[in-house]
Order: sequence, then structure tokens, then C-alpha cells
Amino acid sequence: MQTPTQVEFENLTPTQALQASIDQHISELEDKYGRATAGRIVVRGPGDRHKTGGQYQVSIRLALPEGREVNVGRTPKKDERYADLTFAVDDAFKRARRQLQDQVRLMRGQTKFHEGEPVGTVVRIDPSGEFGFLEGADRQEIYFNCNSVLEGRSNIAVGSRVSYVEERGEKGPQASTVRVLSKHSLRA
Repeated sequence: MQTPTQVEFENLTPTQALQASIDQHISELEDKYGRATAGRIVVRGPGDRHKTGGQYQVSIRLALPEGREVNVGRTPKKDERYADLTFAVDDAFKRARRQLQDQVRLMRGQTKFHEGEPVGTVVRIDPSGEFGFLEGADRQEIYFNCNSVLEGRSNIAVGSRVSYVEERGEKGPQASTVRVLSKHSLRA
């Protein structure tokens, strides 16, 4: 780290073993990711509060380039494992490591963004009931065969909102998988 990590202890007298454990965790984070510019760690001993009494709390805050941060703070209430100081420290650093991995992936541009299936509206169904056309968001008509409708043909009608997978057909775009959306669907 560019600046030394601040380690504070509240309601707790630090032991050499505890300090060594924290230093080891910090060293591992620096060796593996090395992108943190500053850090602050607060280890709180069990308080006398009713809801959190008997639990250790470890807060970790790491500053990263580009104004990004890793914050680990809240200790789950009523989890007796946090009554063990070693567990509380190890768990906090495990969560910090996971957040740091995610932030490093973001900074490197290695995150994947998945687009959802397009959504359209059924505009025509052939009187034979074998095929129809739906209109996509770009107002283009797309052919679909009623055999491509998931959960049966009986669910589809003119005006139905559907999601679909578009493919290139012999005569233009066609929908290969058509799924009727419910009225309460979150999709637009």
C-alpha cells in the first residue's frame, strides 16, 4: 500500500498473535492484488449492548485507484461464530478479498454484461394458427412459427407481450423461441 495501514483496537487489548494474523492478511492482499492505496482496520471487542454483546466486529476499509473502495463492516447479528476473534478476523478479510477481486475485475474491464432477450408484441396470427408476426422494440416485424412458442400455442394471442430469440431465417428475421410474458412481468 502507498500509505501504511491503520489498525485500531476498541474494547480489546491486542495480542502479538492477533497483530501477526492481521499483518499476514494484509500482506496476502497486497501480494495478490497490490492495488490498494490506503487501508484502515478496526477490531472491536465484545460490547455490552444487548443485541451485539459477545461478538467481535472487524471493519476493513481499503482505498483503491480511481476513487474505488472496498468496505467490510457489518457483522451479522445473532451469529455465535463471531464470538471467536480468529473467526471474525478471518471472515472479514475473506469478504474484503472477495470485494477486492470484484473491484480489480471492474478496473481491468473483465466483467461480463449479459443482455436480456428482446421483448416484443404479437401483432398478427395466421387464421390457421400455424404462424404469426411480432413487432420488436425497433418496430420491425419478426416471423414466428407457433411451434416455437414455449408452453403451448393456446397462451399466445394478438397483443401478447413476449420475449424471443431472434435468428436469421430464409426470408428475414424470425423468432426461434417465443415466451409469453405474464401481465406482472418486470420486463418492459
